[in-house]
Amino acid sequence: MTTSLHHQRKSGLQSRIFRHALPFIGLGFVVAVLAACLAAESDSSVVVYSSEDQICSEPILHDFEHDSGIRVNAVYDKEAAEQVMKRLLAEKDNPQADVYWANEPIHPDLLKEKGISTPYLSTNAQKLPAIFKDPEGYWTAFSARARVLLVNNPDPVQPTSLEAYADAQWKDRAVLANPLLNTTGFTLTALFQLWGDERAKKFLTRIRDNGVKFSPGNSDSADAVAAGKASFSLVDIDDAFSAKAKSHNVQIIYPDQQKNQIGLFFVANAVTLIRGGHHPDNGKKLIDYLLTPAVQRKLAYSPCAQTPLLAGIETPERVKRIENIKYMNVNYSAIRKKFDALKPTFESWASSLTR
Repeated sequence: MTTSLHHQRKSGLQSRIFRHALPFIGLGFVVAVLAACLAAESDSSVVVYSSEDQICSEPILHDFEHDSGIRVNAVYDKEAAEQVMKRLLAEKDNPQADVYWANEPIHPDLLKEKGISTPYLSTNAQKLPAIFKDPEGYWTAFSARARVLLVNNPDPVQPTSLEAYADAQWKDRAVLANPLLNTTGFTLTALFQLWGDERAKKFLTRIRDNGVKFSPGNSDSADAVAAGKASFSLVDIDDAFSAKAKSHNVQIIYPDQQKNQIGLFFVANAVTLIRGGHHPDNGKKLIDYLLTPAVQRKLAYSPCAQTPLLAGIETPERVKRIENIKYMNVNYSAIRKKFDALKPTFESWASSLTR
């Protein structure tokens, strides 16, 4: 869906010029003035493709338009990041977008590989942890969804680690979203990166043998926990809060926070500049804006409940600050490549899970 955040104005400028100026000046001058007006209108815009939830991204883009005076033409795809990617790949030789706001950094890394993006090192990215930005500036992260455990409260013992999926005390009581979907698949792929293939594959086998239930997606997993059909599930934090709003029987646990544990997985927003876009300067201005602490604070307070990736940014009580979270130290570029290689493994494994 394409949306112009700029309220469509049918300016009477052109008609007034023709009506009042034509009797006194030459037609050539009028044409030149009109061309200048149209050029100015074009130069004052930016086109952004977004796979972030529109309920979270649209208010941010509206604020940028208001603050900068740059009209934002936004293309949203609420279904899947893959659809945005298909569009960007198809438009490689005739790019229509200036900026891609992704809801994870994996696809922006693919754009780099395909030559669709171009580097931009924003000064606002200097203080970001190194894992949250491409070393050459092809993409930069700026806020993240935490992957958390949504737990059913009545259970006397609570899981605190992803390894609870393979723990016998929760046999047949856990649910997991489809690993072929991005956030679950990326989290499992991170385990392959951190643990190595042998340990990670054994972990998948232990999960299967422990009777974990398969669900189509994160929201389905969260609903199962809220309904008491499962004791816990690994979900995106926004899905966890959505379930918590519907049920008082659940709580949210940030997993693997002890010194000897790996930490939670962050699914970070990422922004990239598209090579050959028509408004590169405005694209850079938008990227600078998205990387500001003010935007990260807004996303923390939004329904997305995202964690700012810069320390010291105010968050609501329900969203922990990054300085108080232990998170997986991963290479997102390597996760993209590994995830593609693991898809047959995940597909076979998922087919063996309880439905």
